[in-house]
Amino acid sequence: MESISRGLEDVNIKWTRLTTIDGEKGILWYAGYRIEDIINAKAKAEEIQYLFLYGNLPNRSQLDDFEKKVQQGYKIPDYSIKAITALPRTSDAVALQMNAMATFAATEKFAWNKATDRDTAARIIGQMASVTAVAIRHAMGKEPRLLEPSSSLAESFLKAVFDRSPNEKEIEAMNDALILYLDHEVPASTTAGLVVVSTLSDMYSGIVGALAALKGPLHGGAEEAAAMQFQEIGDPSKVDSWFQENIKSGKKRLMGFGHRVYKTYDPRAKIFKRLAQELNLKGAPKTLYEIAERLEELGIKELGAKGIYPNTDFYSGIVYMGLGFPLQNNIYTALFALSRVTGWMAHFIEYVEEQHRLIRPRAVYVGPSERPFVPLDKR
Repeated sequence: MESISRGLEDVNIKWTRLTTIDGEKGILWYAGYRIEDIINAKAKAEEIQYLFLYGNLPNRSQLDDFEKKVQQGYKIPDYSIKAITALPRTSDAVALQMNAMATFAATEKFAWNKATDRDTAARIIGQMASVTAVAIRHAMGKEPRLLEPSSSLAESFLKAVFDRSPNEKEIEAMNDALILYLDHEVPASTTAGLVVVSTLSDMYSGIVGALAALKGPLHGGAEEAAAMQFQEIGDPSKVDSWFQENIKSGKKRLMGFGHRVYKTYDPRAKIFKRLAQELNLKGAPKTLYEIAERLEELGIKELGAKGIYPNTDFYSGIVYMGLGFPLQNNIYTALFALSRVTGWMAHFIEYVEEQHRLIRPRAVYVGPSERPFVPLDKR
């Protein structure tokens, strides 16, 4: 029997200049820049978005021009807003993003064009930000509010969602989250989007396809599952007994641990952990952080020898909660999508412009051999 690669593991589907990972050493590079260096240099998310779309870090003039293009996307049409607000407030936030982005696929006359694709992608970043803000506010019982220009995308987004001016630490944490989830080579969502655009369907439809894949609990939904796991434990004093009863016994999987590529500590998880510490958490987020820290210690002791360590989802939900985002309606996955939309589009552009070929795999047939077809009245 011919072999197949279950889950397409270790199958390369494209060349890329965007992201590469050393899973053994726990290193993540964005276009040659280590993720830790980007965060430690306090780069703006817009700088890294520009890097992914245009290939180099921007100078001041280029960054200013790019930010204006992103801000042009902030004002989304009423029908895109209604694609969100017409649905129940209990609706899945990622599905709401899909609904709204599909309105652009229906109405915008998109055609792949090397001269304009990157500028279009910049505008879509702004559209996705307003879509996400409206979706989250809808879940929170608030009326729609779109982003308005400010000093950064992170600041504009937090202002739109929460109707208040965020402090510097909050802006920094949101900005860094936008960078940390921006891209990660070709996971399920990026692959799904690439399949869509390989047909030369439009950029928006590729994003809708990617969102559908991200929505699953084994991909973007994992960060919400990790935070819910901490909520289930409830108190730091209960971590040890919960671990013994659920993880040591094999009854449950430790959410936020393990990765298809990383065999050591995910570098993004280390940064999210630091961001959680710097947010001066109080109340429920502080309790969840204390639970997570103890659970991390037990998890590494039990699973580290197998190459299973915390991934980016382990602490990110606590950061989002610390910023004020409620743990409901898949909102944390929608925040993941807001970051990842840039990586998706950068991969789409790279593939369509340089390597385009319809993605059409084959399957190994294991069904019956040829059989005579018997008419219905003779069966």
